[in-house]
Amino acid sequence: MAFIDSTVVNVALPVLQANFRATVVDVQWVVESYGLFLSALILAGGALGDILGRRFMFLIGVFLFAAASAWCGFSSSIRELIGARSIQGIGAALLVPGSLAIISASFDQGSRGRAIGTWSGFTTITSATGPVLGGWLIEHASWHWVFFINVPMAVGVIVITLWHVPESRSALAKHIDWLGALTASAGLGGVVYGLIESQTRGWSDPLVLGSLVASMACLAGFVWAEAKVSSPMVPLKLFQSRVFAGANLLTLCLYAALGIFFFLIPLNLIQVRHYSATATGAAVLPMILLMFFLSRWSGGLVSRYGARTPLIVGPFVAGLGFALFAVPGTTGSYWKTFFPAFVVLGLGMAVSVAPLTTVVMSSVDEDHAGTASGVNNAVARVAGVLAIAIFGVLMVTVFTSRLNHGLQSSGIPTGLSRQVQANAIQLAGLELPSGLDPTTANIVKVQIANAFVSGFRLIMLLCAALAIASGIIALKTIRANSQG
Repeated sequence: MAFIDSTVVNVALPVLQANFRATVVDVQWVVESYGLFLSALILAGGALGDILGRRFMFLIGVFLFAAASAWCGFSSSIRELIGARSIQGIGAALLVPGSLAIISASFDQGSRGRAIGTWSGFTTITSATGPVLGGWLIEHASWHWVFFINVPMAVGVIVITLWHVPESRSALAKHIDWLGALTASAGLGGVVYGLIESQTRGWSDPLVLGSLVASMACLAGFVWAEAKVSSPMVPLKLFQSRVFAGANLLTLCLYAALGIFFFLIPLNLIQVRHYSATATGAAVLPMILLMFFLSRWSGGLVSRYGARTPLIVGPFVAGLGFALFAVPGTTGSYWKTFFPAFVVLGLGMAVSVAPLTTVVMSSVDEDHAGTASGVNNAVARVAGVLAIAIFGVLMVTVFTSRLNHGLQSSGIPTGLSRQVQANAIQLAGLELPSGLDPTTANIVKVQIANAFVSGFRLIMLLCAALAIASGIIALKTIRANSQG
């Protein structure tokens, strides 16, 4: 539920934007509110499970997630939906680490690796199938069912958990790092708020400046707290391992690229290329199928060549995939435009994911393997949250500039041009002023689409640069003979 929900909502964004007459800032918050609480609290959620019982906290997380999902489905305004998504993120922060901890406690040393591998594989696949499921639900039911579908799933999960899953706790007494959780949440929240709201309020707004300054102080406080508390949420000593630090920096770059990609591609396909929601979800299938069928083969690359080579080659191939997404314009068939790009990106990610997991788990001693995995999961989540906030600002800036230039060069009257640009924050979902003649309306629509594609191309090239940077990081930090 949690991993599907992290991507299933993306396909619904254009529908939500149209339904609620929302801006791109609003739909950014729909995604960011969930990711923000999940990434900031996921390690604290794991610690709570160790102390109070993993099954107990897992069940609490599932119940909270399901209740918030129902609230999302019944939301009557974009603000209400954002609030419900925040609660969803808190529920996910309890159930995601709980699920992995239950698996680790339920299998012996010999079979634990395969069990965790299965867990990792299914989380990857479910994240990727989210757009397909979301598209089908939106087209054949409504956007509400993107959230309602979680409720019967949660009931099934709760019944199975109560029936089959034993309770377990950590043998070592631990304290929950509430100071770390608080400073991390405030720091990330401040950065995201400042970046996103700058698009409507402007950089000089006191709330924007204040949130950015306060976030820097909170993040500095987080680092200080993790160095001082007895049971830190993120043990800084783990980063003394060059391999572990490199693997997490690689994760930050690669998953930042993926985060903004999965935010923008549905907007491109639905609002610019006029795909249906189902077709948009299906467009991602080549990437999903490659990651699914090549995951076992990719895992075998580590034992055969070590982790270093796949972690250099995979991100470079993914970088080529991102660059291919910068090629298409506003027309052309799927098979000649996006299909090759999805295939190359899927191949690059298939080569990268399993070796990256292996590196993280084996770069620290066995006692810290679970914490290392949790930190890496949190880094991947934070990467997506920050990328959507940072690149979202750039996307709006480029779109506004290109739209202004396009409208002027097309001879659109100044008054009409200003009226259109006043709503540029809606990106390709921008509604045209009423009363336009068909010829003028078509010209404006073309310029809106061209402006979106200009911004999209720049972001895809930056995603390619991030992926290539990931490969270079692997080259510099992962040992040549490393199995991890």
